[in-house]
Amino acid sequence: MNTLGNKPDGFKLQVLEDSVKFYLPRVEGYLEVIRNMAKEYSGMCLIEFDGYFEGKLEPIKYVRAEIHTNHMDEKSIIKYANDIRVSLKQKSLAVEFNNRMILVDEE
Repeated sequence: MNTLGNKPDGFKLQVLEDSVKFYLPRVEGYLEVIRNMAKEYSGMCLIEFDGYFEGKLEPIKYVRAEIHTNHMDEKSIIKYANDIRVSLKQKSLAVEFNNRMILVDEE
């Protein structure tokens, strides 16, 4: 949905409706996950940060991989996040879909 009104003159405008942010620990295999995301989505932003979870500072760094696109399905994103969680051997993985934080945990 373009809320910017009429098409502007002299340039092309594209509005990307969906935002997905994956919070990935920098553990073995994370770089392969990033490469796969880069192949699937045309644009991505990576931000590195220190993790603070379960009341303590984590000894490893984290990367937030942020993707903006159109027509993303929440169920597919959650399944994709769980597949990433399993491949990185994590108990849980956080994913943010359109400003809603979703924690994907092992059973």
